[in-house]
Amino acid sequence: MTPVPDALLVPGPPHWTVDWDALDGRFEWIAAMRGVPQDPVFHAEGDVWIHTRMVCESMANLDAFRAAPLPLRTGLFAAALLHDVAKPRCTVHEPDGRIRSPGHSPAGANDARGVLWRLGMTTAQRESVCAMIRYHQVPYHWASRSNADGSFIRMSQTAPLRHLAWLAHADLEGRICEDQAARIEDIALFEEYAHELGCAEGPWSFANDHSRAMYFARNDRDPHWAAHDDTRFTVTLMSGLPGSGKSTWVAEHAADQPIIELDAIRRGLGIPARRPQGKVIHAARERAREYLRRDQPFVWDATNLSRRVRRQLVSLFYDYGARVRIVHVEAPAATLRERNRSRPAVVPDDVLTRMIRLWEPPDRTEAHEVVWVVAAP
Repeated sequence: MTPVPDALLVPGPPHWTVDWDALDGRFEWIAAMRGVPQDPVFHAEGDVWIHTRMVCESMANLDAFRAAPLPLRTGLFAAALLHDVAKPRCTVHEPDGRIRSPGHSPAGANDARGVLWRLGMTTAQRESVCAMIRYHQVPYHWASRSNADGSFIRMSQTAPLRHLAWLAHADLEGRICEDQAARIEDIALFEEYAHELGCAEGPWSFANDHSRAMYFARNDRDPHWAAHDDTRFTVTLMSGLPGSGKSTWVAEHAADQPIIELDAIRRGLGIPARRPQGKVIHAARERAREYLRRDQPFVWDATNLSRRVRRQLVSLFYDYGARVRIVHVEAPAATLRERNRSRPAVVPDDVLTRMIRLWEPPDRTEAHEVVWVVAAP
């Protein structure tokens, strides 16, 4: 497999130039950005691809970028190149004549995840890039938020805020707009405030895992509070694409515990995966409540690809005093496709493609413990 820096043609010394001729025809998602209009009030420079090129050039010219080691430069350049990758599918023309792209930041994080996963970027680096893309607009207007500290604390769990500021700076320099100077000043203040909070270089540090879990689960928690860990047992929630190796992990590490396996419940109820799953989920939840009432450790084995789905389950487990561990299992793209083809119940390619687009690996904001298990190529 081609190394990711080579695949993305990450600029380096001595000239720090981007080989646009080679990069331009390399990926279909680059072609999709070409010709996508933007609101001239904020993007007088032109379409999404023109803007993206300007952002990448700005990133390559940053002193911080040039001083960074290659792995960090690779992540920063990937974030610049992919930060607006979802605009082609998110752009809408409003009745008032304005052009907007609602939701393109979180959608772009998901799209970028699929791209970088297929390129073979390491999980930790990929998720850092995706977090920067997810939050890349926040540094422009952070001061107007009612709970700025909470936003910084949450973002810092997945994205180094100093690097997020560099991406936002390149994003602003890569556009033509009247408020450019004011927004760049906001970004400088964003980075300065992150340093004041002590989370510019890494995650905000909580007193313990339970304090962190409860802070992100409840709306009234003080991040400085050292919570007493009164959990009585552990529930393991699996997460990962079909064929990633979840059931193998469970067999090797939790075979002595009850397992709620959605695939098995579907088979027992005779409900195909493409049919509505309400009865399957209801049956699984009722079984979970039986274990929760007994303080019985157990495993919930399903894909659980989205934060929304995991949040609903984790909230249920918390209500019964459980400590929650999320185990995210993934495999390289080629390995996963091969495993899927050899499964007794093959997931159709179109379904798997849609699942990859919705795939959101868990992070430190979601549970007491998050374990990433990555299979070797």
